Amino acid sequence: MAENSPPACRFVVGKEEEGLRLDIFLARRQDSLSRSQIPRVLAAGGILLNGKAPKASTRVWRGDEILLAIPPPSSSEVMPEDIPLKIVYEDSSLLVIDKPPGLVVHPGAGNPRGTLVNALLHHCRDLSGIGGVLRPGIVHRLDKDTSGLMIIAKSDSVHQALAADFQARRVEKLYLALVCGEMKDDEGIVALPVGRHPVERRKMSTRSPRGKEAVTRWQVRERFGAATLVAAAIETGRTHQIRVHLTSLGYPVVGDRVYGNPKKIMEINDQSLRGRLREMKRQALHASRIAFVHPADGRPLSFSSPLPPDMEDLCRFLRERIA
Repeated sequence: MAENSPPACRFVVGKEEEGLRLDIFLARRQDSLSRSQIPRVLAAGGILLNGKAPKASTRVWRGDEILLAIPPPSSSEVMPEDIPLKIVYEDSSLLVIDKPPGLVVHPGAGNPRGTLVNALLHHCRDLSGIGGVLRPGIVHRLDKDTSGLMIIAKSDSVHQALAADFQARRVEKLYLALVCGEMKDDEGIVALPVGRHPVERRKMSTRSPRGKEAVTRWQVRERFGAATLVAAAIETGRTHQIRVHLTSLGYPVVGDRVYGNPKKIMEINDQSLRGRLREMKRQALHASRIAFVHPADGRPLSFSSPLPPDMEDLCRFLRERIA
């Protein structure tokens, strides 16, 4: 492995994993890389099997040792773009933005421009490199189609402090989700591990053999009969956690094309209601509140964001329908 490679993760093959292809073994064992990304890391010398460079198709056997060091991103060609940002708070150390649905957070395959990172590089001229050249200032992320509040760091020290607070669960995050169906209870807790789906690698699942601890507390905010507005507070920050946990309860988020269940909406007899719910083209999930301690001066900060227009309009329609 290269001299400047990041610290390697070490895996030892267990009895139940004997005979797996190396790429399948690694895809199951960690969340940082998908199976399709593994050949790129192999080509960069970032994977060793018993001290030697293997192929993706190499079979692994009990007791084999695999070292994985994901190479740092190549130099960034991300350019600043004058994209409007809804800034809720800003000082010399950080800013809090209210991300609209449809905005990708950082550049990637198919999204080289028009992302939040492009907008941030234009707004904060000295942001490049903070937290990595491809994700400057990004301490945590929201999915493209999830709206709401995000914290952006303006310096490495603030970035590191905020990342530590997220890791230690000292940052309070509250989401609002509109789910299909009428929830039976008024509140509850989902404590199911979340990890990569064992078959569909782009999805997360509560049935992953390598799932990590995930806890979501939820409370009903408003009932509409065919749908329910729910507040969800997450104690952990797993990928797609809220969407996966609510789906596991049988109440997928309205508009969720990955974890939703189309049958839930098709079972609604009212054609106009059914059509209105199907018009939601993204998951109806919004990061509505975030609270944390300012890493530079110790001030407690708390910010709230109202429902975006698409979710608010749908809730208004549902509310008027049952009035």
